[in-house]
Amino acid sequence: MIRLRKKNILLFIAFIICTLPSVGKDRNDSIAVFQDPTRYVIRTTMYGVGFTNVFDTYLSPQEYKGIDFRVSREMMRMTNLFDGNVSLQNFLQADLGYTHNRVDNNNTFSGLVNWNYGLHYQFCVTDNLKLLAGGLIDLNGGFVYNLRNGNNPASARAYINLDASGMAIWHARIKNYPITLRYQLNLPVMGIMFSPHYGQSYYEIFSLGNSSGVVQFTSVHNQPSLRQMLSADLPIRNAKMRISYLADLQQSRVNGIKTHTYSHVFMIGFVRNLFRVSGKHSQSLPPSLRVY
Repeated sequence: MIRLRKKNILLFIAFIICTLPSVGKDRNDSIAVFQDPTRYVIRTTMYGVGFTNVFDTYLSPQEYKGIDFRVSREMMRMTNLFDGNVSLQNFLQADLGYTHNRVDNNNTFSGLVNWNYGLHYQFCVTDNLKLLAGGLIDLNGGFVYNLRNGNNPASARAYINLDASGMAIWHARIKNYPITLRYQLNLPVMGIMFSPHYGQSYYEIFSLGNSSGVVQFTSVHNQPSLRQMLSADLPIRNAKMRISYLADLQQSRVNGIKTHTYSHVFMIGFVRNLFRVSGKHSQSLPPSLRVY
């Protein structure tokens, strides 16, 4: 019995000695990670509904107006660039529209997936106000489908732009209630767009190989577009809700075809402040730490 107890005690001491290095290592790793601002991440998922106006002379000379459903997901974090003053934004959104013409005898479906990825340099004007300026890659793909057209029932949307982007972030208070207001504007500067010529079918392009000139250079002269968003972050107990208004104004005049999609959408969702432990895992970020 005594030998057995001694053996158990020795095993317990050996276990403590073996685990001490790993415990110290975890503590050091945690301290080092908390000192790295690039591991602080803001993620937001939002859902919205609004009004859309769709126009595409490849399909019809009429405007189609109706409802727009939209979902978006955003990630923002700081980087090590320029002494840690540059933030990274990853923004993905998708929308689906159902519209009708003025006399209400025809309808269209439209959809677009938009992905923005880029960097902003942050200028701290005051403790509560930041101005951000930078550039984004703006990738878009979608369609417009006319329910009554026979020969050309659908039109594809595919274009990529380099956008100039600006942002203002203001931390305000209404009495003792904190609110974070943000305004962002993205303006396409240059890019390329796929577009058939007026009257040209997709059968000619993809089956017969008549693809000359279907990819065109775009800039503000033939694609004057912009996206702008105004949002407010409202803390509710231990959570943070975001409400926003999005004006997505896309238009083009390429290869004799005029298009526009004007969408005004109100969105709502929740903001998560995260702390990245590794590339695959994350945990809740302390409220005192934030990306902006």
